[in-house]
Formats: sequence, structure tokens, C-alpha cells
Amino acid sequence: MSSAQELVAMKYVALLLFFTAVELLHGNMESFEPCPSPCTCRGTLLDCSRLTNGSKLQRVPSWITQVNLSHNKLRTLPEELLSQAYHLTEIELDNNRFKTMPDFGPYSGNISVLILSKNKISSISTEQLRALSALEILDLSSNNLVDMNRFPTLPLKNLFMNNNRISMLAPDCFKNLSDTLLVLKLNRNHLNTIPAKTFQLDNLQHLDLSRNRLRRIKSLTFNGLPALRSLNMQRNRIIRLLDGAFWGLSKLDILQLEYNNLTAVSKGWLYGLSSLQNLHVAHNAISRIKADSWEPCQKLAELDLSSNQLVRLEEGSFMRLSELKQLFIGSNQISFIADGAFRDLTSLHTLDLEYNEISWTIEDMNGPFSALNSLRNLFLQGNQIRSVTKKSFTGLDLLERLDLSNNAIMSIQGNSFSQMKKLEELHLNTSSLLCDCQLKWFPLWVAENAFLSLGNASCAHPQPLKAKSVFAVSQDEFVCADFPKPQITVQPETQSAIKGTNVTFVCSAASSSDSPMTFAWKKDNEVLNNAEVHNQVHLRAQTGDGSQVTEYTTTLQLRHVESSSEGKYQCVISNYFGSTYSTKAKLTVHMLPSFSKIPMDLTVRVGATARLECAATGHPTPQIAWQKDGGTDFPAARERRMHVMPSDAVFFIVKVKTEDIGVYSCTAQNTAGAVSANATLTVLEMPSFLRPLTDRTVARGETAVLQCIAGGSPPPRLNWTKDDGPLALTERHFFAAGNQLLIIVDAAEADAGAYTCEMSNPLGTERGNVRLAVLPNPNCETNQAGTGSLGPAGSGSDDDGWTTVGIVIIAVVCCVVGTSLVWVAIIYHTRRRNEDCSVTNTDETNLPSDIPSYLSSQGTLAERQDGYVPSESGSNYQYVSSSLGGIYAQPKDMKGVCQLDTGSETDMEVAIDPMLCHFQGPTGTLMGRGNVYGPETTDTYIGCAADQRLICRDSYSPSLPGLKKREYYTHTPSLSSDPFDHMSSGMLVHCEGGECIQSQPACTSHMGTFGKAPWMDQQAHSPSLCTSVSHKGATLDENLHTPFDYDSEREDDVSTHPLSQNPKADQDGSVYELPSDSDRTVERSLSSQPHS
Repeated sequence: MSSAQELVAMKYVALLLFFTAVELLHGNMESFEPCPSPCTCRGTLLDCSRLTNGSKLQRVPSWITQVNLSHNKLRTLPEELLSQAYHLTEIELDNNRFKTMPDFGPYSGNISVLILSKNKISSISTEQLRALSALEILDLSSNNLVDMNRFPTLPLKNLFMNNNRISMLAPDCFKNLSDTLLVLKLNRNHLNTIPAKTFQLDNLQHLDLSRNRLRRIKSLTFNGLPALRSLNMQRNRIIRLLDGAFWGLSKLDILQLEYNNLTAVSKGWLYGLSSLQNLHVAHNAISRIKADSWEPCQKLAELDLSSNQLVRLEEGSFMRLSELKQLFIGSNQISFIADGAFRDLTSLHTLDLEYNEISWTIEDMNGPFSALNSLRNLFLQGNQIRSVTKKSFTGLDLLERLDLSNNAIMSIQGNSFSQMKKLEELHLNTSSLLCDCQLKWFPLWVAENAFLSLGNASCAHPQPLKAKSVFAVSQDEFVCADFPKPQITVQPETQSAIKGTNVTFVCSAASSSDSPMTFAWKKDNEVLNNAEVHNQVHLRAQTGDGSQVTEYTTTLQLRHVESSSEGKYQCVISNYFGSTYSTKAKLTVHMLPSFSKIPMDLTVRVGATARLECAATGHPTPQIAWQKDGGTDFPAARERRMHVMPSDAVFFIVKVKTEDIGVYSCTAQNTAGAVSANATLTVLEMPSFLRPLTDRTVARGETAVLQCIAGGSPPPRLNWTKDDGPLALTERHFFAAGNQLLIIVDAAEADAGAYTCEMSNPLGTERGNVRLAVLPNPNCETNQAGTGSLGPAGSGSDDDGWTTVGIVIIAVVCCVVGTSLVWVAIIYHTRRRNEDCSVTNTDETNLPSDIPSYLSSQGTLAERQDGYVPSESGSNYQYVSSSLGGIYAQPKDMKGVCQLDTGSETDMEVAIDPMLCHFQGPTGTLMGRGNVYGPETTDTYIGCAADQRLICRDSYSPSLPGLKKREYYTHTPSLSSDPFDHMSSGMLVHCEGGECIQSQPACTSHMGTFGKAPWMDQQAHSPSLCTSVSHKGATLDENLHTPFDYDSEREDDVSTHPLSQNPKADQDGSVYELPSDSDRTVERSLSSQPHS
């Protein structure tokens, strides 16, 4: 190191020593400043509090850091008092008379703690606060502050403004303190409301708003306090906490809401308190705990609900509180605790239920505290408990302290406390014990567990032991000589009832005591205060010592039970010695199903979607089932086009086909019964040709058959025209199979032409043309002139012609029979099924639960209805009757001429069902004009009357139905040479007024195959047949399937029927309905006029 550098170093050392000496000198001078009189000094604390009047304050020494000037009635501070206090950090000025904040001298920026409580300060100057730049604690409590303006930026950590008159907080008044403020006390003010965004304090941990005048806490009021740990709102007037009132307080541990007017605990206002551990809501008006209230605060460890208005503890009252350690619900009005109310409190250590009304919980419930397997302390004092059972404390194996004091306990069943192995304290004081043989165990158990100093129990019965301590009674004195406590003899029984009926529960008990007896009924563990109860008392017997035993019977009458009447009913019979609880009888109320959605009739087009709705209510919930035409055969189901939606009670059929047509039944069934509603599904289909139309060529004199096989839904109406004009009908023209076959007998050249078949239904019209050609036949005239159309053949050409006719006839027969056979089979099976399970459209019927639903739609089988087929001559329909020879069709053309419509359905029906009565009169082979041959015996049918005659009627005539029923018997005629007499042995005869009148066949009742009229000179062949016979018309029963035991309930209708009141109508004819086919009706006439 050089000499220059050494010189510089020496200078620095000299300067350092100089400044050190100056500092030491200055410090010594300060230390020599005396403590000003009359104050006292303790270290750096100058205590000038409570000075006597007249004392003058001295200047505060510079070495003082704390000054206490409280209790001096100061109004101002002398200017020189703090002029040298540049080390001062804390000053206490409480309990003085400052009206404004004083001036703290030039060194106020060093003050960190300022206490100005209990003065008369009414306002604070922002400028003065700004001078306190190092202030961390400011106490302005107990002053006269009314308003609070915005604070300047200060490093405040604790701000105490409690016990002032602040009624309004300016918005953002604490915003400049957000970085440092930790504690804010605003309790004991006049705050009515808290404006939004008042508390934007990111680091605030403790907020006290107790003892204000708050009534409602709005949503998000505390949203700007993310670090808050405790919030005190005791003793306000809060009646409502809006949903989300505490949202944002995710770190809050303690919430104090005691002494307010809250009425319920709900999930809404607890939302966001995920860290809450202590909730105090004692001394409110809480009467219920809503479901899932504790979901937002599942970390609760302590819950205080004492001194509220709780009456019930439901099953979910404490759900999700698995971490709760202490629960205080004493001093409420709890009289009902549901099974499982404490199920989720698996960590609970202390349960306080003191001063409630839960006597029945201890006396009757089966282990009400069984879920509290961690419980250590149980307080039950003052609960009006009369008896303790073996199951009262089941599951409390870890219980250490049990307080049963202030209960008038009369009986304790044996080993009621034996499972509590760790019990250390038992508090029991009662003078009402029933000291009989059932209490013999108790003194021994108490002595073994050293509980003598904790219990005070004396006897009330029997009389010799009254007022004697139970611990002083010898074992021989515990005897059971009587039973003063009631004992149940008749238990109420479980019942089921239909809604609206009356139900009665009966309960009886006996007692040897003459103590007044009280009766009560409970439903689901709650007393029925306004129930209809009848009580009876009578002497039952005497005991061996001569004491009487009295039996008491109580009856509970429930009238017009509803669904709300369901529950468990129990009777409670009590006297001075205790209460006895019966078993619980369950009442189940069943309600018949009723439809809330009824299926409606539906009409859809082919290919569309059919939607049927059906829903029902009832109790138990009814099951919905669907049927089609009384069965479960759904074509749509087989083809997977059917969908059932149980959730919304909708039945779908997609891509509807004509096979889906029918009556759909919706049945709703439960244990109370069943109801059924029906809807008819109608499927509409455009008319169409099932077979292509083919032209025909026949020889003159042959039979021409034109086919028009139609399809569609509803069945289309067929109409034939010729050459674009009306079809001129003669006796040679016949229609068969519902106008689908046009048969022209003895075809002539005039019959040739273009025939048009027009099909129409509500969806549209379809037309088709077929051309008929008639070839001239030179042999036809010769044959007709000689022997008739069906006479013996005269030559080889005639044989060929008739061979062709025969082939045509056979082909037509096969076609008609084949078509008719299919329809007859379908109609027959449909009618059979409908007879077994007939349903009525949109009908609703109640059923017993054991009757199949397909019988519920109608009371009786549906009667067969008259049927119609379309008429080619107009919009009206016509009746169709049948015979073995074919179908009688009686349409009218425009001239009023009746035509005959033939077919082969009846022939098949006779073979299928011989009980059907068709026309079975004499018929012959096919005959033409000029035929003189008689009938052959092989062509004769015997059985039903052969006097059926066709008649033309308007299908909409109201006089169409005939008389209902008359009496008949079989009449055997005398022998006659006339061959027709032998063919009518099955003739029916009507007896009226004692005179039997034979019904002879009409002359016009003979028909040939395919409806060809059998022509003959009847007068010449049988002159006696068509003579004038006077007789009355007869009518067969309209339903031949009526059983033999069928009553005559319809006979009353005969006298009122229009036909029975019209003699002319009675003579003209009557209607005979065929049960074999719903679309055919036979009308028979026994005319008194001669037939030609």
C-alpha cells in the first residue's frame, strides 16, 4: 500500500470516530432527560393516565416510544407536548373528550398504534389520517361517528369502529386498505344495509358486524373477502339470507348468526361456505331444516341450533355432516325424530338434546342413536322421559357421559345401560320409580359402576316403598304384585282400504291401578290431535289379592281415507306410572286407476304413423297394457313396426297397414282394480285392383262373367257402366261378391261392349275397363226354340256349346267359392273372437283385479248388426240375404227393378257352421226359360223354412229392424201327393191366440245356381202350391246363437216396435238377421196375397 492510500484510510477512520462520538454525546443527553412530572415512566412507556385536575402536561421526552394519556378529560393536545417525540410509535387517548382527531406533531408519521376509543369524535379528517402514514392499528370505538368516508391509503391492519352511530357505509370506503387490513370491527352500530362492493378487502380475516340493525343480506354481499376466516353477525334483526349471501367466503371457518330471526336453514344461503367448520345459529326462529341444506358445508365440525323452534328432525336433517363433532339442538320443541335422522353423523362426539319433548324417542323407538357409534357425551335432561327400554341406547358403545336428570323416570328395563362399557358419568334424579321386580337389577349395576354419587333415585310405588331411595331397598322387596302401568292386550291390526272408505283401528290395555288413564293415537310417530277417537272403560277381572283390573279400549275412526291417510298408526295409553305403546299398524290406501290420458279414435292413411296415448293414475301406480281386438296378436309387433314408450305413455305404429285396423284397448291395472279404454284405428287406403281386368269373349247364349276384384279401405263402392253410359239391367244380369262379379246369363249381341268398373271410397276413385265380345251362335236359336237353353242336346255342335258353358260355369264357381271361402273364414273367426271379447269404442269400465281386461269393455257380448253392401245404383247401401244357391242382392236400378246378387259364401258357411239357418227350401238345377221339369229330390234341403222372399228396401229406412222374438214349434204336415209338400217338413209354425198357422213357402222362393231363376209353369205343375193362403207373418229370433238359458228381457220391446204397431208392416214382412255374417240380412215374408 502506498503512502497516499494510507493517508486516505486514516482520514476515513478519523471521520468515523468523530461521528461516533457525536452520536454518543447526543444519546447521553437524551438519557439525561428526566421523566416529566406527574407522569410515570416504565422503560420507554410514559404513563400520564388519570392525572388529577390542574396537572399540567410536560413535553414528552424524545426517548419515549409509548404514551398513555387516557382518562384525562382532554379536549386538545398542547402543541409542545409531542414536539420532540420523534421515537413515539404508540399513543393511547381513550376515555377523553376529543370531538375531533387531535394533531400529533411533526413526528406523527412514526405512530403505528392510535387508541381514540370512548371519546366524542363525530368525524375524521382525511388529511389527518393521511399524516399517520405508519399507522397499523386505529381504535375509534365508542365515539359518535355517523358516517364513514373513504379512508386514505394507510398500512392499517386493525380497524376498530364498533359502538358508534354509523348507519351508512360509503361504497368502497375501505378500498384503500385492501392490501393490509386484517381485522375490521363494525359491531354495535346502526347499520341497516350493506351496499354492494363495500368490502373489497383481499386480506381481511375477521369481520364483526354484530349488534347492528341488518334485516336482509343480499346475494354476493361479502364477495370481496376471499381471505375471511370469521364473520360475526350476532344480534341483528336478520329475517332473510338470500341465496348466495355468503358466496365468495371460501375460507370462512366460523359463522356466528345467533339471536336473529332466521326461520329456516337452507342450501341457498349456505352456498359457497366450503371451509366452514363452526356454525352458530342459536336463538333464532328456525323451525325446519330443508333437504340437502348441508351440502355446501360438509366440513362442519360444530353446529349450534339450540333455542330455536325445531319440532321435527327428518331423515335428511343432518345429511352429509359426516365430519360433525358437536351438535347442540337443546331447548327446542322437538317431539319427532325420524328413523335415520342421525345416520350420517358417524363422527359425532357430543349431542345435546336437553329440554325437548322426545320422551317417545327413548321409550318406543328402536335404537334412535344406533348410528352414533363415536358418541362420547349425550345430554337428555328435561325431556319428560318416563321409561327407559333395552333399545333406547343401542349402539352407544363408546358413550362416556349420559345425563338423564330432570326427567320423571318411572321404569328402567333390565340391562338398559349394559352395552355402554365405557360409561363414566350417569346423571339421574327421579322420585317416580316403580320399584317392582323389573327394577331389581338397577341398584346392583349402579353399585358395580360406582355411580352412587351421581344418582338420586327414589320409589313412588308400591306404597310401602314410596319416597325410599332405590339404593336402600333390599333385593327381596322388589316384587311384582300388580301391574299399575298399562299393558296392551289388543294390538291394532294392519289394514288395506280403498280410497274413500272408512277404516277403524282398535287398541286395548289393562291396568291394576285406578290412576286416570289418557289415550293418544300416533301416525308415523306424530300425535293425531284432531282425530275421531272413542274410548271405553270396563272392569275385566280381579287379581288374587282382590284388586280390580280395568280394561281400556280406544278406537280410532278414519273416515273417507285418502292417499295422505297412509302410514303407521299406533296407540299410546298412559297413566301416572308410565306409558305403553302398541305395535304399529300399517294402513295402505289403494286408489282405483283413472285415466289421465284416454286413447282417441284415430284415422290414418296407409304408410303413416299411428299414435295412441294412454296414461293413468292410481295407487299403487297402475300398470298399462295394450290389446288389439281383445287379444295380444299385433301384426305390427310381429313386423317390428310397433313401439311402446312407457315414459310418456305413447303407443306407436309406424308404416301403418290395413292389417292394423281394429279396436285397441288400453288397460290400467293395480291391486285396487282395473279400467279399460278403447280406441278404434281406421286405416284409409286408395281403391285399387287386386287383379287386372281381362276382356271376355263368349258365344251368344252363354254366360259371361266380368271380374272387378277391388281392394281399399274403407271397402270401395263398385259401380258398373257400359259404353260410358248407365248399365241397363235385366233379369239376365246378376251381381256377386259385392258387385265384384257381373254375371250376364244368355249373353246376346246387345251385351257386347266396353264395361267400366268404377271403385270409390273417401280417398279417391279408380276406374278400369273390360271389353265383352259376344260371338253369334247359329245353334243357339234352334236349341232355344226346341227344348230350352238347358234342354237335351240335338247335335254335336250343341254339345260343344254347352260344354263351353259348363267350363265357364265351373271356372266361375271355383273363383267365387275360392274368394268367398277366404272371406268366410276371416269373417267367421273374427265374429267368434268378437263374441268372446266384444269391446265398445272409447268405453271405460271398472274391473275386479282378477278378471281379464279383455272382458271389461262391455257388459254382454255385442249383438250382431245388420250389414250393408254398396249399391251400384246410388249412394245408399242394400241388404244382402243368402241361400244355398247364392247371395240374394236386392238393389234397385233407376227404374225400381230388383236385381239378384249371387255368391257362394253361404254354401261355405253351412258347411262350417250347421247351426246357421240359411235358405234351405227347394232348389233345382240351372233352368232357363220354358223349362217344365220339376225339382229333383237330390236338390232339396230340409231344415229351415223355405218361404224366404227377397224384398227391396232403402238401407237408411228406420223401419228396417223387425220384431224381436216370437214362439215357434215344428209342424209336421199331412201327407200330400204334391212333391213340394215333402220338401218342407222343417217348416216353422207360429201359434198366436191358440190358433196354429202354417207358414207355407212362397212361390217366388226357388232359385237356381248363380242366382238364375228356376223357371217353370208352377200353376200347371203344382196348382195347389200357389193358391191364396191367409196367414200372418212370422219372425225368427235375431240371434240364433243365444244360449238356452237366455232370459226374455227383450220381450218388452215387441209391443213398442214400429212393426208391431203397424198391421200392414206386419203383413208385408219382417226381418230375420243372420248371425253368421254381419253383412247379410234375410227378410222373409208370409204374405196373405196370392202369389203368381
